[in-house]
Amino acid sequence: MISAGEASGDLHAANLVKALRKHQPDLQVSGMGAGLLRSVDVEILVDCRHIAVMGIVEVLKKWGDIQAALKCLKAAIDNNPPDLLVLVDYVEFNLKLAKYAKDKGVKVLFYVSPQVWAWRSGRVPKIGKAIDMMAVLFPFETEVYEKNNVPVRFVGHPLADEVVPQMSKAAAQKAFCLDPVIKTVALLPGSRRSEVERILPTLLDSARLIKRSMENVQFILPIAPTLEREYVRAFLDAAGVEVNLIDAQTHDVVNCSDAVIVASGTATLEVALLQTPMSIVYKVNPLSYSILSRMIKIDHIGLANIVAGKGIVPEFIQNYAEPNIIAVEVIKQLEDEAYRSNMITELQAIKSKLAAGGGSSKIAELAHEMLEGQH
Repeated sequence: MISAGEASGDLHAANLVKALRKHQPDLQVSGMGAGLLRSVDVEILVDCRHIAVMGIVEVLKKWGDIQAALKCLKAAIDNNPPDLLVLVDYVEFNLKLAKYAKDKGVKVLFYVSPQVWAWRSGRVPKIGKAIDMMAVLFPFETEVYEKNNVPVRFVGHPLADEVVPQMSKAAAQKAFCLDPVIKTVALLPGSRRSEVERILPTLLDSARLIKRSMENVQFILPIAPTLEREYVRAFLDAAGVEVNLIDAQTHDVVNCSDAVIVASGTATLEVALLQTPMSIVYKVNPLSYSILSRMIKIDHIGLANIVAGKGIVPEFIQNYAEPNIIAVEVIKQLEDEAYRSNMITELQAIKSKLAAGGGSSKIAELAHEMLEGQH
C-alpha cells in the first residue's frame, strides 16, 4: 500500500512504483494518490486531490474529508493487510496511518522526512515508534534520526532525475505559442486549492505590474495535475491578466522561461535544478502563520535556499508578499544581467547537493529489501 497526499508525493510515489516493479513485476499496489499513481496501475482507494491542503486553519476546514480518507485506508489495512506500507510526505496524515499500520503488524517505510530539523525535533522518538525505516532526501537529515536510534537511509532526492525537460527551449516556445523574442515569466501557484486561492491572486497582480513596467513580457502558467483548468481559468478571468495556460509540462515551461514566481514548496527545487531565476512566495491563513512562525527554527522557508544553506533567491513571505515588491524583483531578474547571472551560478550548485541521482531507484531498492524481510 502507498499513501501520497499531494502532487509532488504523487509524482515521487509513481516513480517509486515503476522502479519497484523492475524488481517485482507482479507487485500489487493500492492506496491514496492522484493521476500519476493511477497511470502506473495503482488501485486508487482515495483521491488525494480533495484533501491536499496546507496550513492549520486550512486543514480544519477539510477535517471531515481528511478523516474519511484516513478511515478508508485503515479499513483497507484491516481487510487486506499489505506486506509493506509506503508513506510519501503528507506528514500529519501519514504518521497517523503509520501508527495504525504498525500496531497491526504491517511494516512501514516513510519516504520524505518530516522537516524535524526545521521545527518540532522533539517528536523524532515518537516518529521512530510508528515506522520501521525513514528514507530521507537530504544528507543532513540522517543525523537527527541516528541520534535517536531511528533506522534511516539517505536515498537522495528523486528530483535530481525527474527534472528533465522533454523539449528544447525553442521547441517548447513553439509548442506553448510563446514569442521567442520577448521575455517569459512563469507563474507556479502550487498544486493545492488552498495555496492557489491565497497565492495566485498575488502572482497575477504582480504580473499586471510587471506588464505595466515592461511591455515586452509574456506570462505562462502550468496547471498542476491536481487542479482543473476551469478552476484556474476563473482566477485569470477575474484578474483580467493575459496568461498562457498549459496542462502540466512544468519542467518544459520553466526551462523556456526567463524568470519564475513560485509558491514555496518542492517546486522551488525543480526551478533551481533547471537553473531559472525565481522569486518564492509563501502565504497561508494569518492564524496559521502566527502559530507556525513561532515554531520554525530555520532562516529560510524555500527549499532551494535551505539546500543551498543561504538565501540565493528572494522569499516573499506572508505580509511581505506584496505584488509591487515582487514585480520589482522579477524585473531586476529579467533586466540586470549581472544579478541574473550570479543567481544562475548559485542555483547550479544545488543539484550536486541532492546526490548524483538515482533517488527513485534507491528508494525502490530499500522498499524491495523490506518486502524481502531484510529490514
